[in-house]
Amino acid sequence: MSFAELPLAVVWSWWGVLGLFVGSFLNVCIHRYPYETETVSRPRRSRCPSCKTTLTWRENIPLFSWLIQRGRCRTCRWPIPWRYPFVELLNAALWFFVATRLLPDDPALCALQCVVISGLIVASAVDFDCMEIPDQISIGGMLLAPVAALLLPRLHDTTYLAQLLTEGPAEHVSRFAALTACLAGMALGGGVLLAVGWFGRLAFGRDAMGLGDVKLLAAGGGLIGPGGVVVALMIAALVASVVGVGNIARLHCLIRSRARQRGGRRSFGRALGVARVAGAYLPFGPYLALGVGIALVAWKDVEVLLRH
Repeated sequence: MSFAELPLAVVWSWWGVLGLFVGSFLNVCIHRYPYETETVSRPRRSRCPSCKTTLTWRENIPLFSWLIQRGRCRTCRWPIPWRYPFVELLNAALWFFVATRLLPDDPALCALQCVVISGLIVASAVDFDCMEIPDQISIGGMLLAPVAALLLPRLHDTTYLAQLLTEGPAEHVSRFAALTACLAGMALGGGVLLAVGWFGRLAFGRDAMGLGDVKLLAAGGGLIGPGGVVVALMIAALVASVVGVGNIARLHCLIRSRARQRGGRRSFGRALGVARVAGAYLPFGPYLALGVGIALVAWKDVEVLLRH
């Protein structure tokens, strides 16, 4: 029985389990990124961040080890952060979702989209932790995008520019059209955020956009095309605004609560001013990653929503 002949539920579930194990590797990338003495391959085996004990294979089974050990290291009882099983589950769920849309018909495009999604998860988690997007993800994506456009031009089948440049009726866009759409998306993605950063410096005297965000959207633009860049930016700006307002409200309540606990008072206006300054420092990369991911995987659904 070939891969294509397997029951769909089995194929999709197998892909989701594979995503679970890849999620475990993503945790290694995320955890080790801030440490100059550690890389993805050094140390070769995973170890407890607290007691540095090398983990056995039984302690390294994605999700299940965390559940069996009740979220603690077996040696020192250090509480393992919830982010570890969350990243594994998130990656597995997203890989499963992509599989339901593309398998068994297009395994190559499915694999590409899953790799990109995993990269976006790493970029988001590192940006939350370090306010920095790894060049390995952003620049790597900028190198991957043109190669993907040439090898898998159907990646840009839904990109209007690629459709426009493809001569005559065709099932898929041409390689030239796909590559052009890729480069246009990279130019628009990087250019828009560079312009935002430039105007931000003029208006506020400080950087309004980090270069990591610029490179991330440039890489994403190469995979989703110019139209996808516009949609990704809209989604990112909307979600980031909602989260930003919520964060300011949370900090405002926290500041006033702590002032009351100390027997003092802080006016509504002063507390709001402090909360606005503190709450303004939110990483934008995760919201860009969300927008790029939605445009990449669910572009047809986005088109339907936009038309209505």
